[in-house]
Amino acid sequence: MNFKLFFLCLMVSLFYCKAQNIPLYIGTYTDGSSKGIYQAKFNSQTGELSNFQLAAETQDPSYIAYSPNKKFIYAVGEGGTGTVSAFKVKENETLEFLNTVPSNGGAPCHISINPAGDKAVVSNYVGGNVSLYEIKADGTLKPAFQVFEYNTKDKASHAHSAQFFNSSLFVSDLGMDAIYLYTLNNDNKTYDLVSSSSVSIQEKAGPRHFVITKDGQFIYNINEYASTVTASKKEISGFFLIDNYSTLSKDYKKANSCADIHLSKNENFLYGSNRGENTIVVFKRNSVDGTLTQIQNIDVEGEWPRNFTIDPTGKFLLVANQHSNNISIFKINPESGILSYLSSAKTPSPVCLLF
Repeated sequence: MNFKLFFLCLMVSLFYCKAQNIPLYIGTYTDGSSKGIYQAKFNSQTGELSNFQLAAETQDPSYIAYSPNKKFIYAVGEGGTGTVSAFKVKENETLEFLNTVPSNGGAPCHISINPAGDKAVVSNYVGGNVSLYEIKADGTLKPAFQVFEYNTKDKASHAHSAQFFNSSLFVSDLGMDAIYLYTLNNDNKTYDLVSSSSVSIQEKAGPRHFVITKDGQFIYNINEYASTVTASKKEISGFFLIDNYSTLSKDYKKANSCADIHLSKNENFLYGSNRGENTIVVFKRNSVDGTLTQIQNIDVEGEWPRNFTIDPTGKFLLVANQHSNNISIFKINPESGILSYLSSAKTPSPVCLLF
């Protein structure tokens, strides 16, 4: 036997196995059997989920986000008065707790990290505000250095998500029907408000989550109350409305609340989740003018699809079904964008999926 050849084949096999089995972290609500953040292995060749384990015990980590280098994970704690926690990713892919800071508002529901990995932004749904944090080199969070308050005497804010984009910061406020735009100050730390209505939102639409194309020319936000996607195009003086598109099947007439939205890796398709209809809506996207064409509504094989994600290969879409305690896995047709159901994996109260 050629032992050198055998050893080489063994090493290649082990590398290939490791490469195709990637970690998926799962944020949950802990009011039932869940204990915190879970981790599973996802096979990027077959679409199979396996080897579920508790990665970190923590209260109501309803939204989680990686640092750009994937050495750290940050989680909101939606229960109680609201917290934000930092964790280090260990070699065995469980999480080591680093520190916790206040979110400065009730029911924090979203967190994003900037590309440099030195700032975090947290949206407080009940607090009606957004908090900005500095991240230290060791991954720990400093107390918030800036807090934006949106509540007024006449209207309650429900800040729902925020994203950094180049030197800008976008904030989606479901309660105020607004998407705020901030720009980085000359101090390279704090942010100044540029526009409180950077995108045209219909009254009582309830903008929740949004995506921005890689070139920054188009923004698509999903509206929880109106069950629509608002498409907007960047012009010299701001973003201008293209149109509003229904996320529902034509024959669906019952209650619905939209949740999450994502672009395909090639940005030719747009996906959104419908809680009520319990579907993922698929749009074909015109990359020139930004218009959308609805091409599919597919059953999520579960109840109350909150967050969903596309795996790093762009071949699979995974859905966190909160009320039915399962994650549904779909294959993405790369040519048409159409989804086909593959399988389902049980896990307690999944609400956020992170590759």
